[in-house]
This record gives sequence, C-alpha cells and structure tokens, in this order.
Amino acid sequence: MKKLITLTVNDSAYEVAVAPNRTLTQLLRDDLNLLGTKEGCGVGDCGACTVIMDGKPVNSCLVLAVQADGSDITTIEGVATSAGLHPVQQTFVGMGAIQCGFCTPGMVLSATRLLEKNPHPTEHEVRQALSGNLCRCTGYQKIVEAVQEASRRMKK
Repeated sequence: MKKLITLTVNDSAYEVAVAPNRTLTQLLRDDLNLLGTKEGCGVGDCGACTVIMDGKPVNSCLVLAVQADGSDITTIEGVATSAGLHPVQQTFVGMGAIQCGFCTPGMVLSATRLLEKNPHPTEHEVRQALSGNLCRCTGYQKIVEAVQEASRRMKK
C-alpha cells in the first residue's frame, strides 16, 4: 500500500505516493527525474547517491522514501544557480577533479556541505568529509585540492 508523502527537493515542493520499500534514490531518479543522483553500490558504501537531507549528507540508497516525508532535500541539480555553477563545481571542472563523473555529484554535495559548516577546512578535514565517497578513477588528490581551492574562492 502506497503512502502519500510531501517533501521539498531543490526548493520545489512535491507530494508523491510511494511504496514502503522504495528508496529515496528511486524516488529522486524514477519519480522526479533527477538523474544526477547515481545508484552505485546500493548498500551505502560508495556515496554516489549522496544528497543533502535536512542539512546533512546522506546516502539516499539507505533512506526509504517514506523516511523523507517532510524533509528538505538538495540534489546535485540544486547546487548550481541561474548565475552559474557553484564554486565547488567550478573548481572540480577547472582543476580536473573529475574523470568519468559518476562519483562527482556525491563528492560535490559532500564538499559543499563541508564548506558551509567549515569554510576553511584542513586537508585532513576535507579527506574526512569525503571519506564516504569513493572514486575509482582518481587518486583523490585533485578532488581534495579542488575543495581547498573552492574554499579560498568562496572566502573572497
């Protein structure tokens, strides 16, 4: 039996009927057509499905859609503005911190949340904040450097 839930995603309100076993990842991708949220492992290990839920990065594959009832969600589609890319997105592109791009949405969301909470993180703090996001293409160094550069740009 489906349950009617309401949630805000990227500043837009939605009312959706969901099955009790449906994940937030499935809701975002299949029902709301927000394809930036990737399903990688499906068990919370890779971070490809990371979204910001009520101010905290979460693996959306581990959250049932019914658990998101009343929540405020930000996906990668909600990070950029009409003025352009977010500084984290800009530095990822400009500094070559992406290769295949599969992990990038989760990395960007985790990094963006980190910089909101801690505008001047150390390298260790950046690595710690990104520790739930796996990348199989890079050695993480360019990603860490991009987050630190975004921190500097956001300071100005």
